Amino acid sequence: MTRRVTGSVILAAAALAVSLCACSNSTQTSSTPPAQQSSDPAAPQSVGAFKQWPARVYSPYFETWTDSSLPSLASQSGAHYFNLGFLQAESAGSCTLTWDGSQSADSPAYRSEIGQLKQRGGNVALAFGGQSAGNNGTEIADSCTDVNAIAADYEAVINTYHVTRLDMDVELNALNDSAGIERRNKAIAMTEAWAVSHGQSLQIQYTLPVQPSGLQPNALAVLQNAVQEGAKVSLVNIMTFDYYDLPGGVDMGTSAIDAATSVNSQLAALYPKKSRQELYAMEGITFLPGIDDNPSKTEVTQLSGARRILSFARDHSLGLLSIWAIQRDNGGCPGSIDSNSCSGISQSSWAFSHLVESFTS
Repeated sequence: MTRRVTGSVILAAAALAVSLCACSNSTQTSSTPPAQQSSDPAAPQSVGAFKQWPARVYSPYFETWTDSSLPSLASQSGAHYFNLGFLQAESAGSCTLTWDGSQSADSPAYRSEIGQLKQRGGNVALAFGGQSAGNNGTEIADSCTDVNAIAADYEAVINTYHVTRLDMDVELNALNDSAGIERRNKAIAMTEAWAVSHGQSLQIQYTLPVQPSGLQPNALAVLQNAVQEGAKVSLVNIMTFDYYDLPGGVDMGTSAIDAATSVNSQLAALYPKKSRQELYAMEGITFLPGIDDNPSKTEVTQLSGARRILSFARDHSLGLLSIWAIQRDNGGCPGSIDSNSCSGISQSSWAFSHLVESFTS
């Protein structure tokens, strides 16, 4: 997914009391119980309790490099669940997590805003990676060669923000970094074991590019390695846009449905003990409202396509519907391609969210 830095982040985090640096000589993952974290009297406004997610949920992506307010966008759009992206290494070769390479992963602003969102009944997933990180080597598992340190990073943000879902958005070069793929899945398995030992619920969501014919070999290999390394994947979220292998003018709603159907067959081979219904429940669809960022041809998802995606998701009880991204859900720039702040089509504000938010169970 596109990650273009367009402005200042929400609040400067220059004077933080807690560092989430997972040092490269780490020999074991962190083991601070979540209860100790939540009772810290020196912490900023509470991030709220650990909460499980609905079985079906509309959870749009939120661009963390903008100056948008999470509670404000929730109030305006009606969406109450979000994927916050992206967490990545501060530079290639580093094991220190940051938000978008520009602010500390321990953000008082997000602690406060997540707390407000939870008070309203919502929640967030923390998204790692994304387009830029996948391209420049700052996806944390590509950047950091210490599996223990990667797991410690995962555990630290879980404790900091009291989240129960992590999203691994693997794109571009990260799809072909076999060492990074293996480290990521090993670290996920370690983090899942850590969560169990603390009585903590944890869901791992993989977000991957797709074609209408299904996951390409490198994306499928990410999941195959997860099975091999014992990393439990709760949800496979497919990005149903940027179809570089297809001609222009494709029907984006139909293509998304075709992709989800194809991925279900691929998951059946990976998880032969699960029924088709169970496999659809572990699928998610992320579409890009309006004009996407494909440079070679124009792909446009209209509200009519979103309605077909929603109908398919309901009929098959998918686990997730999402858009990239909530800040785009308005008609402020008709004709614009790949904007971070508007869809490029004529629409009312929050038209996609108002349509899809009823999917949340």
